[in-house]
Amino acid sequence: MSPFSKAHTRLAALRAHLTGDALRPEDPGYDDARTLFNARIDRHPAVIARCETKADVVHCVRFARDLDLHIAIRAGGHSPAGMSLNDNGLVIDLRRMHTVTVHPGSRTVRVEGGALMSHLDHATRPHGLATTGARNSTTGVAGFALGGGTGWLDRAFGLAVDNLLGVELVTADGSQIQATDHENPELFWALHGGGGNFGVATALTLRLHSLPDFSIALLTYRPESGPDVVRGYREIIETAPPETGGGIIRTQLVDALLTYPGPEQDLRKLARPLLALPHEAVILTALPYAAFQRILDSPAGLRNHSSAESLTGLPDKAVDVFCELGNTMPVPTATRYSLFPQGGAIASGPDRFPVPFRDARWTVHPFGMWEDPADDRRCVQWVEDVRAALRPWSTGAVCLNLVGDEGADRVVAGLGAGNIHRLAAVKAAYDPDNVFRFNHNILPR
Repeated sequence: MSPFSKAHTRLAALRAHLTGDALRPEDPGYDDARTLFNARIDRHPAVIARCETKADVVHCVRFARDLDLHIAIRAGGHSPAGMSLNDNGLVIDLRRMHTVTVHPGSRTVRVEGGALMSHLDHATRPHGLATTGARNSTTGVAGFALGGGTGWLDRAFGLAVDNLLGVELVTADGSQIQATDHENPELFWALHGGGGNFGVATALTLRLHSLPDFSIALLTYRPESGPDVVRGYREIIETAPPETGGGIIRTQLVDALLTYPGPEQDLRKLARPLLALPHEAVILTALPYAAFQRILDSPAGLRNHSSAESLTGLPDKAVDVFCELGNTMPVPTATRYSLFPQGGAIASGPDRFPVPFRDARWTVHPFGMWEDPADDRRCVQWVEDVRAALRPWSTGAVCLNLVGDEGADRVVAGLGAGNIHRLAAVKAAYDPDNVFRFNHNILPR
């Protein structure tokens, strides 16, 4: 039997075994299924398997191994570098596996591998519970959590990995295993930041926290007020309760956002220095966290490039550089340029996991978004210019969730040089052939 005939025979067998379905390039719906958040990514997998069960995932892994097809894993599809898609390989699309089961008594939640932040947040909201999620409601929970996980609630509740209690995984040989502190503990350690290197996460169990109240203050200023706004914001963060979060978000204007897991009247007191500065608009209100999560969603379907630097601090010179770079943002585009405070529960969280950015004081996140391919070069260059200009204050570490495919050195920066050999040993134990390579890849040793 020729390889071509074998492939079609095996595909027919795969389709027969799947609860979901498998799309080839000639099938209706294929192009929609390969569309990602980043419109710069235009890849053409040989097969897109839309899985609905763990058994579907097992069949897909074995199918790809039998035909020597590369495997990419798609949950939310927000990967900046488009790592949830490949050319001429198999994509395991988990988006139909999005059930979220809340256990209010134990304050835990089981989240299937294809669930988005919106699924998680809306399931926990009726119980007055929440956990640290991404800053976009359309981000996939699994990729976010396994890659570290910094979001609006991280100063209050810690990083997403700090709240990870268990992972259900399909490994490179098609086995179904559990990873917890007591079962496959070394693998469980590696999953706290090591991303999708070790298998397909079909479900995660996360710790929840009480969140009966949530409030925001969002103030908009003219660009020329930027230095005063950032300095004022810095002083608030340095003196406010550690659970206070938010960030500076620069578009054509300057937004200062304070988030607070408590009542509006308490936040209003914290926001007084920002309210005292001349501003164009203000929203200061209590609202459900799940509703807030959608307010600042980045638009899908644009071309984008993003990166990040973790900063040791934010002295006045760094504030000036940050603001000057905001004035050079590519226009007219949807580009955003953010500065997020760290500290709080991030800094006080467990130091045993491979998340080396924990001790940073701030994170700067240039996020280029544009529509015209002719703008590719200038928008990508602007992101790199931001990184270069703020590098004097960089810790050298980075949150891998926020960066694209920037080379092996940046993977080390995101995992920690002291963790690489240990992570490589876990990779060799669970994926010795590097089957799961479409990620911030760890080579097995």
